[in-house]
Amino acid sequence: MENLYEKLIDLQRRGIPLMMVTVIEKTGEGPVEVGKKMIVGENLEAYGTVGGGALEFYARELCKELLSKRENRYEKYLLAEGKVYPDTITLPMACGGKVSLMYEYLGAKEYVYIFGAGHVGQALANVLKTMPFHITVIDERKEVAKAFKNADLVYDMGFVDYIEKYSIKEGSFVVVCTPAHQYDYHVINKIIEFKLKPKYMGMLCSPMKLKDYLDKTYAQFGNDVDLSNFYSPIGLNLGGGSPAEIAISISSEILAISHNKTNHNHMRETIDGVPHYW
Repeated sequence: MENLYEKLIDLQRRGIPLMMVTVIEKTGEGPVEVGKKMIVGENLEAYGTVGGGALEFYARELCKELLSKRENRYEKYLLAEGKVYPDTITLPMACGGKVSLMYEYLGAKEYVYIFGAGHVGQALANVLKTMPFHITVIDERKEVAKAFKNADLVYDMGFVDYIEKYSIKEGSFVVVCTPAHQYDYHVINKIIEFKLKPKYMGMLCSPMKLKDYLDKTYAQFGNDVDLSNFYSPIGLNLGGGSPAEIAISISSEILAISHNKTNHNHMRETIDGVPHYW
């Protein structure tokens, strides 16, 4: 069992969503005992066991659905093909007993990539890490990356190099606050070029910088490029310009989008002289 928990910790550290399946009740004959556990990672590799056979096959298949929904579930199973009991799923096994399994989603609520480990990136991580978010930070400045706190993973490598080597999770949140405009542009446009699908791409910038970015992006990808999930200037319009205040603004915007909340005053809606791009 120690190795199972070591694997659990390793998967969580690397930001891989997983399900923990636990046998919480058993009556009659069956291939497993109460307390046995199995973990199933996002790649559907399984560790441990809840008994094998049709029971374990069914559990692993259900984990696919629960991982995609990020949900927990409790189910009862009758291990006797051809019989039916209320509120119980019958599986094609000959044991005849009953087993109850608890499925627990142990992944992060959201996955956030912060490109740039400077003051704003650090302040943002300090806020987000108080919530169940998995945070990956990328910065090619080795000393800056080494000093970064409150991230699950820190990579001291080129911003675009990271995307080309590791990609990003579908439905994730991307915050771009690198030390130079061209790096910011390269990150966002590499995501567009690779047709990746984050839920949110936010770029720290001024209205002038945004106009320059849009001109270059339209020239590269055409005027019909989809920027509906691009938020720049980044954050909700809360006021304040310190790194901590900006971090609160960005965190609020991420939470609003994560919870599908509307009618907020996003900074991208307050700019003057720049056409709407979404």
